[in-house]
Amino acid sequence: MGEMRRNLLPVLALLLGTLFLFTGNGLHGLLLPVRGTAEGYPTTTLGLLGTTWATGFVLGCLTAPKLVRRIGHVRAFSGFIAIIAIIALLTGMIVDPIWWVALRAVTGFCTAGTSMIIESWLNERATNESRGAIFSLYIGITLLGAVAGQMMVPFADIHTPILFMVCGICYCIAMLPTTLSNAASPQPLKAVRLDLPALYRNSPVSCLGILLVGIANGAYGTLGAVFGAGAHLSDSNIAIMMSSTIFAGAVMQLPAGRLSDRIDRRYVLAGMSAVAAIAGLLLFLLQPSTPYLLIGLVILYGAVANTLYPIAVAHANDFASSEDFVKVSGGLLLLYGIGTIIGPTVGGPVMASVGPYALFFVTAVAHVLITSYAIIRSRMRAAVPAGERDAYTNLPSGNANMITPESLAMKSRSENAPPPEDPAVNYG
Repeated sequence: MGEMRRNLLPVLALLLGTLFLFTGNGLHGLLLPVRGTAEGYPTTTLGLLGTTWATGFVLGCLTAPKLVRRIGHVRAFSGFIAIIAIIALLTGMIVDPIWWVALRAVTGFCTAGTSMIIESWLNERATNESRGAIFSLYIGITLLGAVAGQMMVPFADIHTPILFMVCGICYCIAMLPTTLSNAASPQPLKAVRLDLPALYRNSPVSCLGILLVGIANGAYGTLGAVFGAGAHLSDSNIAIMMSSTIFAGAVMQLPAGRLSDRIDRRYVLAGMSAVAAIAGLLLFLLQPSTPYLLIGLVILYGAVANTLYPIAVAHANDFASSEDFVKVSGGLLLLYGIGTIIGPTVGGPVMASVGPYALFFVTAVAHVLITSYAIIRSRMRAAVPAGERDAYTNLPSGNANMITPESLAMKSRSENAPPPEDPAVNYG
């Protein structure tokens, strides 16, 4: 216990900054669609909030490492988070859908940069013995911060700038630990490049499955609050619903991971997707008006839907050599990001034309396709024997902003996989 405490002490300040960063992300990410719905903005427009954010995040994963190499970690981090804080305040001052959609892209870009810098700093300051524990603690803190931010929404009037100001405060506090640290700057950030043919040759199920998971998660993550308002839930119930799906997904990680380590991961992927599809179809067909039943079905949906990303990544790594972990996982990450761009872009117009419950028809279609393709592929290629599979990686998939190439590299090194020889992770 004493040794673990000594290993964690050097990174406690960074982890505290991470908590406030994701608290601000959770609050701002829920506040915008809730306020936008109250202002009467079209569902299609609210869906674009997620589309532009995800686009900015993917671009950040691709280009932010070059910017950080040019100006340095501390200056880049300060600049990124200052822009995020300014945008959070501006969205409270300028209540206009066009401005919100445009500014959300910048927030996504800067969030990718800030997350990657924090993760690289944690990676450098952790030892081989403590890296696994620090990674797990980091994932837990990101989830806690996101939930804490979402649960702030019911405690103030969303029609005032107060909660937007709270976002700005959270972001400014998140800046302090890294900017005041006297530790040496970490190694250059890892960048990834998407190579679809290589990804598909490695694992067709993971390639298509990750794209579809991104579509479903992107649609729900962006439009879940809009659905809640359309289903006549109160602000507090919307916050509970959104936070509970993240928590339920975190709880299900361990049993889903253990199950996928014992049997063909494609069967687990198909089964979990089928349950998510059934929950989504029940919500779409029954359209429950009772908050308890509605939130209960959404929690069931979130519990299984949020296990799909790490199962698909683990399946892809089963067919890849250990030194290619970051390459394969990083490529899948960008494919997931593309899915999160598509999801709200499709979900918004569908909800606008059919109704709020149509959100879960969109997710159900994606999950049915995952189930079908996973079963088809299980008949075409034998599973890797249990003893030869890659270890299941506990990754948060409830929000796209919780996974970056740096977190994948940190997880890889915590499992003693060889780090990539070049800072830029390519497919050769």
